[in-house]
Amino acid sequence: MINYFDSYKMCSIFCTFRTYYMKIPVLNISQFKASTPLNDVYINAFSNHIQRNKNLINKPHSHNFYLCVLFTEGTGTHEIDFNSYDINPGKVFFLKPGQTHFWKFDTEPQGFIFFHSQEFYELKFLEHKLHTFPFFYSNQNPPFVELPPKKLNELNQKFQDAYSEYSKTHLFRELKIVNAISQIYIELARAYTVNVNLEKLNSSNYSNTLETLERLINTHFYKEKFPKFYADKLNISTKHLNRVVKQTIQKTTSQLISERIILEAKRLMVHSHGNLANIAYTLEFSDYAYFSKFFKSKTGMTPLEFRKKYF
Repeated sequence: MINYFDSYKMCSIFCTFRTYYMKIPVLNISQFKASTPLNDVYINAFSNHIQRNKNLINKPHSHNFYLCVLFTEGTGTHEIDFNSYDINPGKVFFLKPGQTHFWKFDTEPQGFIFFHSQEFYELKFLEHKLHTFPFFYSNQNPPFVELPPKKLNELNQKFQDAYSEYSKTHLFRELKIVNAISQIYIELARAYTVNVNLEKLNSSNYSNTLETLERLINTHFYKEKFPKFYADKLNISTKHLNRVVKQTIQKTTSQLISERIILEAKRLMVHSHGNLANIAYTLEFSDYAYFSKFFKSKTGMTPLEFRKKYF
């Protein structure tokens, strides 16, 4: 029988383990500031950005802010949470806080980048939240949109205007910038959903449930790995929760939980110094053999094979 002090000691060791082994660099906006910065927002030409911050972004990292980047020139790959996407002119990428990413360029990139905190946007638009934009709504939605030439020219000008305003110190500068970002998001959301049934998109009941489910999974997936826990939290039956997930993203609740566990496992395997047994312990699997079997069933590789292949 474990007494209170033993439990406290085990908890301390476990918390220390998580802190020590999770070594993904998490960058914040202040690290990217140049001159006369505004709080919680940053805008730059992309070529300037990567040149000025090459020591920050030369390896996989995550952010504590929302990011949007438009490419007008250049080719390469952009890896976001272990999925690779082509970089080419007209491609726009979106990242939410916590996602891991890095760039690899084959030809010199040009374009614009901005990022901002959640508060920077939502304190100005109290009735509109960032998650209502489809590219920030769900991790299941693609983190990019590809613009046709005419739309690319239009959005390039809007990014240029936002960058120009950011580079000056005029009256109401912050207000103009947040409005410029809002206009960019609206135009990008329209391009993103050009082939989407808007009636289905605006049907909010199931969408709200899915959003809450994803937040719950992010909070509890270390410990809670079965759908019943999440259905109970949402005050609905497991059957109804599966119906919601199936109709919105054509998956099951179990798949969503497994995908989040696998994503965290990959992050730990790539960005931490922990051995694989300790990673299994961090993810609260009963033993490494069970974790390895689970990981292989979902990815087709053992944890060791994944780590070797990735590097």
